[in-house]
Amino acid sequence: MNHQSDFSNTNQPVRKKGMKRLWELAFMQKGLVIAACILAVISIIISFSPFIAIYYIIQELLAHITNLSGLDSEYMIRLGWIAGGGALLALFLNFCALMCSHVAAFKTMYRLKLEFTEHIASLPLGFHTENSTGKLRKIVDENIEKLEGFIAHQLPDIAGSFAAPIVVLVILFVFDWRLGLASLVPVVLAYGVQMAGFSGKDAQYFLKTYQDSLEEMNNAAVEYVRGISVVKAFNQTVFSFRKFHAAIKNYGKFVFSYTEAFENIMTLFMVMINNIYLFLIPVIILLSGNVTNYSDFTLACIFYLIFSLAIPASFTKLMYVSQTGRQIADGIGRMDKILDVPTLPQTANPKTTKNYDISYEHVVFSYEGNGKERDGKNMALSDVSFTAKQGEITALVGPSGSGKSTLAHLIPRFYDVNSGAVKIGGVDIRDMSDDYLMSIVSFVFQDVFLFKQSVYDNILIGNKEATKEDIIRAAKAAQCHEFIEKLPNGYDTVIGTQNIHLSGGERQRIVIARAILKDAPIIVLDEATAFADPENEYKIQRAFEELMKDKTVIIIAHRLSTVRGADKIVVIDSGKVAEEGVHETLVKAGGRYSRMWGQYTRSLRWTLASKPEVN
Repeated sequence: MNHQSDFSNTNQPVRKKGMKRLWELAFMQKGLVIAACILAVISIIISFSPFIAIYYIIQELLAHITNLSGLDSEYMIRLGWIAGGGALLALFLNFCALMCSHVAAFKTMYRLKLEFTEHIASLPLGFHTENSTGKLRKIVDENIEKLEGFIAHQLPDIAGSFAAPIVVLVILFVFDWRLGLASLVPVVLAYGVQMAGFSGKDAQYFLKTYQDSLEEMNNAAVEYVRGISVVKAFNQTVFSFRKFHAAIKNYGKFVFSYTEAFENIMTLFMVMINNIYLFLIPVIILLSGNVTNYSDFTLACIFYLIFSLAIPASFTKLMYVSQTGRQIADGIGRMDKILDVPTLPQTANPKTTKNYDISYEHVVFSYEGNGKERDGKNMALSDVSFTAKQGEITALVGPSGSGKSTLAHLIPRFYDVNSGAVKIGGVDIRDMSDDYLMSIVSFVFQDVFLFKQSVYDNILIGNKEATKEDIIRAAKAAQCHEFIEKLPNGYDTVIGTQNIHLSGGERQRIVIARAILKDAPIIVLDEATAFADPENEYKIQRAFEELMKDKTVIIIAHRLSTVRGADKIVVIDSGKVAEEGVHETLVKAGGRYSRMWGQYTRSLRWTLASKPEVN
């Protein structure tokens, strides 16, 4: 029977691409976004009222230029109020538009970040080993943040940018269509140059390369910062950290080449769009020879020369908005690639169990398998079968790379097996819901991770319902209560602040306290005492004796002394079960474990000795 048939459909939705996807996300908060766009358009229309008022002010002045005492002062004051009031009203409406767009942006960003983080949390561990934290951080911190900026600021600008040219065109052709046409020619030429330069394959290539270079530099920067202690310990500089240095150089090289490639296009565009008056003056000179009404012609010339200074802002904003939109769309595409990575399939009818024996039944697994059984090459695990009984300690031992940690990672379903099954109490873990499975498994990793929170909160992660007394009890069991009490603020001390740093052993014991607090029926300890000194290792072992009662315990250890008293020792070699049994039986058998034990005991007698002098 095909086990996968029991699972619900995991097909990913077909997403839109490019700018279509950007618009889809931008209008997630449709009501607020539409309100913002409408207010922005009204604001833009009203913002041109001062220019209309100026036109009629100039008209009134020219009409009475020989006799200023004949000016209609009330009419002039009214025009002044229209100009000033229009400018203030435009600012107020633009403020209201930005308020609506910002609220929409924050709500959209919240939803996207929540969806993205929930999705990557549900992906198998293999995804996170193949994708760097720098890449994921860039998507969360930059790509989604840029979308927030697009919705909050640029979306109202887009609405206004499309409305502004329409209003400009109306104004240009209402007062004098000839001068209006002359003002429009440089705008059309400028956009023709821009479209020719930015719509080709080279522009698309540069855009993709730009995002790739940023992503690569982010990855290298995170890796460099994490490894800074090693760099400094060996007296190395940034130039010796080749990957980071190369990423910076590549990014710099790309930016310079990108700038040089579009330098002439952008220069020509900006010259034409910002110097419309240079096109107007020749037309004015040509038309002046056939003028019959000099007063109206002078009025039109003055108005268009003044108005030409306002035209570039409207059209330039449209250019930058469209260019930024393409960049953001590319970033959203990278986010969607992560969102399209399928999560582990979930059963439609989740099961539970009352027995916590863990059985591996002919398990085959490859990190490169992608869910398909391979031909036996590059297999991390090959036909592994054994059972870890409830109430017993099962130790997994073997050389590095033999598959011990891989076996442990299969229990909480960080990966799915290629074939075979991992069962708890006779129930395939793929038939359990993720929440239930994680609730019955407590895992202490070899690599310790503590959040930059208080010691109390770090332990509380094990059980959010626990009381302070429960936390102190768990800390005492993990032998970390004493050193926590000596911290400046005790359990309220925030790790990593005010020069508060813990040793490897102390950090390990806090993680163990977290596991003790969870009190799950299955405990997986991956080198849980790796950083403990002999005295604390003994104390932790004593604490575990109480913790492990009636529980299924799997211990992964390189120091064989820590597993000598295990109820069962399973020796893993090259992804296979080499032998299993108790310590005494395996030593007498003279097999792989016996050789490992001999090497281990000899290593305990090893001491440093000074080199003998040569006479």
